[in-house]
Order: sequence, then structure tokens, then C-alpha cells
Amino acid sequence: MSEPAWIKNSILARRGSAGKKSGSHHSLSEAKQGKFHYVYGPYAEPVLEIEPGDSISVETLDAFGGALKSERDKPSKKLQFPYLNPQSGPISVKGAEKGDCLAVFIKGVETRGAQPAGTTCLVPEFGGLVSTSATAMLHSPLPERVKKMRIDKAGVHWNEKIVLPYEPFIGTIGVSPEIEAISSLQPDYHGGNMDLPDIGPGAILYLPVHTKGALLYLGDCHATQGDGELCGVAVEQAATVTARVDLIKGWSFAWPRLETESFIMTIGSARPLEDAARIAYRELIRWMVADYGFEELDAYLFLTQAGRIRLGNMVDPKYTIGASVLKKYVCA
Repeated sequence: MSEPAWIKNSILARRGSAGKKSGSHHSLSEAKQGKFHYVYGPYAEPVLEIEPGDSISVETLDAFGGALKSERDKPSKKLQFPYLNPQSGPISVKGAEKGDCLAVFIKGVETRGAQPAGTTCLVPEFGGLVSTSATAMLHSPLPERVKKMRIDKAGVHWNEKIVLPYEPFIGTIGVSPEIEAISSLQPDYHGGNMDLPDIGPGAILYLPVHTKGALLYLGDCHATQGDGELCGVAVEQAATVTARVDLIKGWSFAWPRLETESFIMTIGSARPLEDAARIAYRELIRWMVADYGFEELDAYLFLTQAGRIRLGNMVDPKYTIGASVLKKYVCA
């Protein structure tokens, strides 16, 4: 799988330990994974160890672990909370230490498994327009519903009339915290369940390393998703993720960052939603000051005019926002 030309001028290529060199390729199948994980933490033994610059192909499960097999299934009967969002890994990267940055260039996210391969559903007391344990209301939960759909080269077949574009991404990806064990359902400073559609093929995700080996986890791939993941469930799919992983020594920051051909983005997760936006924009200002020659208040003024917001999710234990600015402005 060839890499786009812009990668040669990316932060990954300029600052990564392996730089523009490609290393070995590793495969992590569902069988080799064995036990999947439901927390991000430093206490699981790595299932794979790689060198900076190596590529990986990882078979992931869908967010339900494949438990919803039919539109007749009821999520309340088939799903065992909080054992959702099974994660592949952890993958240890040689030489990674606290204070470094793990760079993950996502090369591909391909649907795998039998058709209909896509699943979405309504889960009781979960979603953006219903009462939840955190927003308690007296009304009854919405009725449960499961929808299965075919995914192929033409797109995501919602019904006989509507075909959505196949726009895959990794819903949950991150590194281990230093001491905590955080549910794979929650996004935070380590990454996790960000559900941000920009974390897909052609993007580079930069994650601050908190523990030896970084310990990369990933799963919960989506075939497509609208901004906010409104009902709490995207078009979930089992997938094969292909990525190249590198290490940037001595580059540390507070929250995940992302780079594409056209923009840089910082990612914040919090409740309420405006705090997630504040984190994301604050981190983008700090990045512009540290690496792109802006003065802090000038960056603040500039982003007021040119900044862009992407809503990842408004349903998880913490909400996720990506704040971005076009590279043609900051890299000029």
C-alpha cells in the first residue's frame, strides 16, 4: 500500500526516529490477539513488540464484539456493559518512553467478516437525545432497534435507495496511561474512544507517551459516522487496520494531535461539550506558538477567524472535539 506524496514532508517524516524509512511488517490477527481488552492501562502484557518505522495490520472486532448478529437481537439482552469496545493490543514500541510521542500513520481501514458487515442500533438510555445516567429524566427509554447493512466498494447500503459513502476511521485508539486503567468507552488525554471521523486513512495521529513501550491499543472501527455520533452508535464494523508506527523522541504535549495533508488538529475530551472545545483550541494555540512561530494572543485572534471545529462524539462519558487550522496558513 503506497503512501501519499505529502507524507514525505510531514512531521512524522521530519522528526520520526525512522524518518522516511519503512521497517518490517507485522500482522496481528484475531486468533493471535486472543484476549481483547476493555481498559487502557499499563498492566496487560504486550501482544506484539515492534520497532519504530514498522508497519502493522490488525484485525479488530466491532464495538459489540460481534454479539449483534441479527436485526431481531435486543442490545439489552446481547450486550454486557461495560464489556464493550474490545481493543486489540497492546502493541509495545521499542525505545518509547514517557515524554516521547507515538506517531501512527493510518494507511487503511478495510471491512472484514460476513455481510451484512455494518451494524447500528438504539441502546436503552444511551445517545445524544435521550436521558442517561448522567442526565436523569423520568420518561421511558426509547425502544431498542438493531439495523444491519451491507458494506462494499459502492459504499454503505443504508436501504434500497440510500448508499452512504464508505468513510472509515478508527473510533477508539490510544496509548496506555502511566498508572490509571481507563475504560475503552471513555476518551481522554491518552486518546481512547474519541469517535473522531478524521482519524482515518491518510491521517497521522500523534499520541503523548506515558509509559515504557507506549502500549498502543486500537479497535471500534466505523464504516461511516455523522458529526456527534448522535444516537451513540455509528455504522460499526469489524475491520483490518493497516498503519505505520514511528517514535518522536522528546516531543511531549498534553492531548492527542492529528495531521493530514491540509490541516493540523488538536483533540480535547471533556464534559460539558464547551470544555472539550476549550481544551482543543487551547492546545492548538500552544502548538502554533511552540512550532509555528505564532505569539500566543496573535494565535488566539487568528483562530477566531480561521479555526475549525469537528464534533467527534456527544454521547460518551466525555465528549470529543477536534480543533483545526489549515496548514497553508501556519506552514507558510
